[in-house]
Amino acid sequence: MLDQSLLNKSRAGLSEIEAEYIASSLLKVCSSVSPQQTNLEVSKLLEEQTDRISVAVVENDKPIGLITRNFFMEGMAKPFHHDLFDRKSCIAFMDKDPLIVDQNMSIQALSFKMLSSGRKTLNDGFIITDENGDYLGLGTGEDLVKVVSFLQAEKNRLVTESINYASIIQKSFLRSSREDMSLVLQDYFMHWEPRDKVGGDYYFCKKFDDGFFLALIDCTGHGVPGAFMTLIMASFLDHVLVEDNRHDPAGALAIMNKKVKMALGQISEAGTDNFDIDRFSSAQSGQSDDGMDTAFCWINTQSGMLTYAGAKTPLFYIGNESSDVHLLDPDRKGVGYIDTPIDYEWTNQQLALTKGMCIYLTTDGIIDQIGGLKKIAFGKKRFSRLLQENYLKTMPEQESIVMQTYYDYQGKQKRRDDVCLMGFRF
Repeated sequence: MLDQSLLNKSRAGLSEIEAEYIASSLLKVCSSVSPQQTNLEVSKLLEEQTDRISVAVVENDKPIGLITRNFFMEGMAKPFHHDLFDRKSCIAFMDKDPLIVDQNMSIQALSFKMLSSGRKTLNDGFIITDENGDYLGLGTGEDLVKVVSFLQAEKNRLVTESINYASIIQKSFLRSSREDMSLVLQDYFMHWEPRDKVGGDYYFCKKFDDGFFLALIDCTGHGVPGAFMTLIMASFLDHVLVEDNRHDPAGALAIMNKKVKMALGQISEAGTDNFDIDRFSSAQSGQSDDGMDTAFCWINTQSGMLTYAGAKTPLFYIGNESSDVHLLDPDRKGVGYIDTPIDYEWTNQQLALTKGMCIYLTTDGIIDQIGGLKKIAFGKKRFSRLLQENYLKTMPEQESIVMQTYYDYQGKQKRRDDVCLMGFRF
């Protein structure tokens, strides 16, 4: 537990706080496997330890690779792969070049190594060794993000460095979603514009054989705090969307709600992964009131059915029979906030998609922006009217018109929030 007296010291004492956080502070002692063990044994291990994200492969006490749950399960799920691989060495599904760090490496150095290693390391974790290179255990990207965000708040010098750092990470996270979006959609736009260099709005798209999953996310705050929240949410999403969860947006929201509450110390959950949540919580209250407003959508490309669940974020759509703008209204509870019960259940709504139908999602950056002669919010009515007047144009043309109207309406008023807006024609 972080010594409270350190937090009360002057800036000169911040180096002591920073020195406490090295790679070993993220260490989770986890069992490993050897190259002689089979894929069947790894399958049983992952089935028994459902919270395990990765398993280290160790030979003569030295780590030689990392087996990640998602990659392993996807590989073994392919036809006949159990017959082909069950009795073979587990190195068949091993990442031979995982991030391996010394237990005494500083958090700052580890952060930049994580950045250079790419997205897979943030999702799948890294291996921690002792001074001799012998295996000690694993660390997770999620825990690293929590430590980094805590240190950012304690040391102003690191804030400036983290802005560029977080911007690169945030954009790299969005890249795969843009790539998947271009594969599943033809006439579409995605406009992501943080109020500052980094922000708390985030979008997510993942392609599957039977459809694709879309999410538009508005995390608490903007700037650096909001950006770190998006990283936590993005990491959670990658692990939530397994098996049939993608077909149940409301169920996925419920899982996200529990994960966020536990990660941010909003509930007292004894023995949660042996992770000391209070260590990274608010120094005064011990808990935060952070979370996200979001829309989760599963689009089944085979049946043409859209399943939507919203946490304070509506879905706008225009059918091909008229120009009227319709809404799917969200549930009025956000994800992860203190006033959202841990067992809250969101509602799935289904929309049959027909050729030419237009779907729109937006965070509240546009809707809540103050401007115009009366200096009032842009509002849903003005936004809907804008869609109605221009829905026959291509989606990129609509993007330009909506955003130019927004900029003109804002005028000299202060930008209130990040902006994230998407539209696509089915």
